[in-house]
Amino acid sequence: MVLYALSIALDCLALGGGYLLARELRDAVWLDAGGPSILVIALPVFLMLSIAREAQSVEALESRSLAVRRAFGALFGSAFVIVAISFLLKIEDISRLGFVATFAASAIFIVVNKLIIDYLFHRWMKGAAIARLLVLDGLAARPAHQMDVVDLEAIHLRPDLGNPAVMDALSRIIAPYDRVVIACQFEDRDLWSTYLKGHDVGGEILLDRDILRGAIAIGQHGDRDTLVLSRGPISLANRFSKRVLDLVTAIIALIVLFPLMVLVAILIKIESPGPALFHQVRVGQGNRHFTIYKFRSMRADASDSNGTQSAGRADLRVTRIGKFIRRTSIDELPQLLNVIIGDMSIVGPRPHALGSLAGNTLFWEASTHYWARHALKPGITGLAQVRGHRGATETIEDLDMRVRADLEYVENWSLSNDFLIILRTFRVMIHKNAF
Repeated sequence: MVLYALSIALDCLALGGGYLLARELRDAVWLDAGGPSILVIALPVFLMLSIAREAQSVEALESRSLAVRRAFGALFGSAFVIVAISFLLKIEDISRLGFVATFAASAIFIVVNKLIIDYLFHRWMKGAAIARLLVLDGLAARPAHQMDVVDLEAIHLRPDLGNPAVMDALSRIIAPYDRVVIACQFEDRDLWSTYLKGHDVGGEILLDRDILRGAIAIGQHGDRDTLVLSRGPISLANRFSKRVLDLVTAIIALIVLFPLMVLVAILIKIESPGPALFHQVRVGQGNRHFTIYKFRSMRADASDSNGTQSAGRADLRVTRIGKFIRRTSIDELPQLLNVIIGDMSIVGPRPHALGSLAGNTLFWEASTHYWARHALKPGITGLAQVRGHRGATETIEDLDMRVRADLEYVENWSLSNDFLIILRTFRVMIHKNAF
């Protein structure tokens, strides 16, 4: 991520450097496009084209020539926009010498930038753009070049969909990696398939028989094939865009709502003894556990740390101020801190407590697709919530509707959908199922 940011920053500086060099040849007045300088127009266009052409992608990091070609494409696209604007607006005052000097010098600077990035890439990352892990689970296999190995038998660990603690421990092992290859026995593929599809990394199963089990592609590990079961739900560029949206929204919301949050905290403390905030361990992205923050809406001595007992309409544990903040969703506001920390997103599947029940059945036992909903960060709001799936899960069908909505969100994620869900959330903040 640091190299990606540095690469795009250096490319933008290259364009700026080319413009400054051109100003040494021609006065700034000759480098205007009908008012603003050509840099003001070219820079945002260049930035958008660089992102669109994935000039800072994994492939570009691993191939210096590809990185230069994609950056040149964005640069020449910016030059074309300047020419088109000049033609359409009949601007004849732009110096041809200054124009050529700007983009020619920028091209030279971009080549230098790519050499710098290539040097840092090999110095910091040893020439590997993604971190790879080979997980041995009962099947022998050799790691490929620059690939770490974890033998689950040696550390007495294996996936267990009925044990959240094991899921959390295993997820923390593979979390730092981008690509995970599983070497497991044939009979364990269903188990690993379910696990990998709910994780936020690229997951593959090493093939020892010519059988596909819900794979999305065929990969390769050394001289053997793999089943590609997941690549992560969204690309690096989209993860960056979603994170920016989260931070901007959360920071603004905290500033605006801070007086209200202070008032609510005071009222909670006045009504009943105990802390104003309630914290609870929940299942987050990649099935890793995290601590969620909410305003305490129940008596401190009656709080359910595991979330086994959902709140009912006439729940005696809920305080008077608790009823109000639950019904208006104000109790969720401290989760803005979770968003800033990075455990949550503004929009995503709602995180559940470890003891959450659908009827009398634990969530992950009630739905075979439950773990797959954790491929994205959990959200303060989500598609299921704006569709009205809130409150207690009294039946397995209640959970199924939420899981289906969550999987639909993960599969069809887009930034525009996040905006729409945020807007639709204001319509359901006060809901009949919120109690």
